[in-house]
Amino acid sequence: MIVTNEDRMSGSVHLNIDENCVVILDQTKLPNHVEYLELDDRQKMYEAIKALAVRGAPAIGICAGYGIYILAKQKRELDYETFKKALHVDGEYLISSRPTAVNLSWAIHRMFRIIDENNDVDKIIELMREEALNIHNEDIEMCYKVSEYGLSLIRPGDGILTHCNTGPMATSKYGTAIGPVLLGKERGLNFRVYADETRPLLQGARLTSYELQKAGVDVTLICDNMASLVMKNGWVQACFVGCDRIAANGDVANKIGTSGVAILAKHYGIPIYSCGPTSTIDMNCPSGEEIRIEERDPEEIKTMWYKEPMALKEVKCYNPAFDVTDHELLTAIITDKGIVYPPFDVNLKKLFE
Repeated sequence: MIVTNEDRMSGSVHLNIDENCVVILDQTKLPNHVEYLELDDRQKMYEAIKALAVRGAPAIGICAGYGIYILAKQKRELDYETFKKALHVDGEYLISSRPTAVNLSWAIHRMFRIIDENNDVDKIIELMREEALNIHNEDIEMCYKVSEYGLSLIRPGDGILTHCNTGPMATSKYGTAIGPVLLGKERGLNFRVYADETRPLLQGARLTSYELQKAGVDVTLICDNMASLVMKNGWVQACFVGCDRIAANGDVANKIGTSGVAILAKHYGIPIYSCGPTSTIDMNCPSGEEIRIEERDPEEIKTMWYKEPMALKEVKCYNPAFDVTDHELLTAIITDKGIVYPPFDVNLKKLFE
């Protein structure tokens, strides 16, 4: 396995040099340990996505594209019908690992189309390789465009509050919601970032503050329940958050706690922007009410980060991974095709015309 410094700077998911496995940065081990995993079968891919070793909607999509390609190569000797059926089973299995993140199913269905539209196995595998690389390269371009649009909305010295993790580790390069800050830094512009720790998996603490600190950005880590005070103090001029799924009416599913940030921002008159690729927009999903919210293991709250349990064993826990931010709370949605302002149900459609 060869992982270059450029790889580490431009994302967390890559093919290895022999193209027989997907290499991912294990995000569960950060910030104290930098380790890579090699995924060469569907069970390892499923577990990596489910356990958030690879996470962030774009990164999951990239991983899924490469993953299906790797699985297809392993089935090269099968006849077409058996090959097709087996890969559809593999793909649906991977989709079940993170049902809320639309990029996962989006990427796998892109690969399915190649299988369904051709009947030569060798040709399909060749086309799947091209498509997986396209998904990755398109995301790099998407990140740049989202970052460019986002950068146009802030001024040097502004305080930015962000929730969860949306940097290069969650995408391919720059990221989405913190992409404007990283692109600005690259151009000599400086911002102050307040990163929510983001319960229950502490992705803001473990990942966002890690990426920003390594990039030389002025970052301050705060607990989730400190956001209101930071806003009240006048230290925040804009909030940038990511998205795992955007409904047709502009409702946004993102890491749990995003809705609370949006409510606070609305109260204090601070603009809040949800940033993500157009692939995250699900025009077949009318509103946030139709978005399935994944629930995670209660032990992530009670024991995962502690030497001893922080609650009695008998105490019940409710541990949703996401919440839905009502579109009426958002100032705008920043995509790779432009900045979308209300009314979202009208203007999101225009992106696809």
